Amino acid sequence: EVQLVESGGGSVQAGGSMRLSCRASGYAYANYCLGWFRQKNGEEREGVANIDSEGNTNYADAVKGRFTISDRPGQILELQMNSLNPDDTAVYYCAVAWPCWTSALMVSVYNYWGHGTQVTVST
Repeated sequence: EVQLVESGGGSVQAGGSMRLSCRASGYAYANYCLGWFRQKNGEEREGVANIDSEGNTNYADAVKGRFTISDRPGQILELQMNSLNPDDTAVYYCAVAWPCWTSALMVSVYNYWGHGTQVTVST
């Protein structure tokens, strides 16, 4: 059974940094993609960043140069977020696509999801 547990959300002032972590388990060590998605209040869930089992990464334009995704040993997925601004306020979800057939940052590709963690960026 695939399980995902996020941690690290909270509140931060604009310009600050925050790191999200996701402990993932239950999937094979090949042909997978791990992703971070977010859902702003009243909007649809959107892709933030992903990384595949080969280590290739993909970022949404809105976060390029500010966010970094990494797949740590022990099946820990992290998202380092720098230069945060109020538009980054959202519930952030980690997700697994297993098997993974595309690196596209699409909600429909991912079949396992965490429960989400709130990130609030204030001015």
